Amino acid sequence: MKIKAAVIRQMGLPQPYAQSRPMSIEEVDLAPPGQREVLVKVMAASLCHSDLSTVNGDRPRPLPMVLGHEASGVVAEVGPGITDLAVGDHVVMVFAPSCGECVACVEGHPGRCEPGQRANGAGKLLNDALRLSQNGLPVYHHVGVSAFAEYCVVNRGSLVKVDPTLAFDEAALFGCAVLTGVGAVINTAQVYPGARVAVLGLGGVGLNALLGAKVSGASTIVAVDLHDDKLELAKKLGATHGVNARDPEAIDKVKQITNGGVEFAFEMAGSVQAMEMAYRMTRRGGMTVSAGLPHPDMRWPLQHVNMVAEERTIKGSYVGSCVPPRDMPRYIQLYRDGLLAVNQLMSDHITLDQINEGFDRLASGHTVRQIITL
Repeated sequence: MKIKAAVIRQMGLPQPYAQSRPMSIEEVDLAPPGQREVLVKVMAASLCHSDLSTVNGDRPRPLPMVLGHEASGVVAEVGPGITDLAVGDHVVMVFAPSCGECVACVEGHPGRCEPGQRANGAGKLLNDALRLSQNGLPVYHHVGVSAFAEYCVVNRGSLVKVDPTLAFDEAALFGCAVLTGVGAVINTAQVYPGARVAVLGLGGVGLNALLGAKVSGASTIVAVDLHDDKLELAKKLGATHGVNARDPEAIDKVKQITNGGVEFAFEMAGSVQAMEMAYRMTRRGGMTVSAGLPHPDMRWPLQHVNMVAEERTIKGSYVGSCVPPRDMPRYIQLYRDGLLAVNQLMSDHITLDQINEGFDRLASGHTVRQIITL
């Protein structure tokens, strides 16, 4: 079938993207779903920093590619081997496909699925297939989803069925921002009631980490960001304090607020500088968690003796260490119970044709989640 999609052909074009236009709206061919694959009519897709990281070149990908990974939609067709989804079901897409059979999946860590990671790196679906093309030439999939399009074909392991009464724009956020942010707090760090927490980087993932800390009962939640408007939003969402990261005394201020540092610091900016700040804000015996994804060439110098002598823990968190079919319904219920203000993270609704301007706003740091409605 012929579909309209946002295609990137060159990374690292200069800003403003409204002028350089890294994303072009084109007609591409989408093949029918194969074994254990599903055709999804995309209803809503968010602009996430992981998409921007491909646009600006921080996360190199095979090109040309249809971007977009945080999305929701309706099942339009099921391929062979699909028995637990039907046409008309509402689904949320997950950017880490799970084979369900490798050691990581069997042990309950689908985000570490090795076949899924290999497929994502190659720009293919989980079974090594390419369903996108143009004029007979391949067009690559973005982390098994490619949702900046009217339709997408995805592996069953990239989908979670959700309640059809949940609005599509709200549902989309659960596929990445909520799973990654809330999951990093609840699953990766296991923040406990009364803990002191700092969240560095207040994009969609960082603000969801803040919401997760609030749900977990943290007594002090310090929001850290470069932009004062983000700090004000964080306070409305439950942060007890806000500190501007540009302040040369930012680390000392966090330590003063928390009487020596936080038990848990979350780096959500994808920045080595933010990681250094997060580590230095963490108290002795505390945990520094990062869900940020900087350029692969970036390195963080760690003082080994400090980590040992202060019994520090440093953890990476991918997809919030979640099991999506288990955790996504839980987080949706928390939202419906009024405990996760996910709907307050939607900054704007835009069309697919406005995607380059949307990436300009995302790169500026003054927006959280823009939703493309299709």
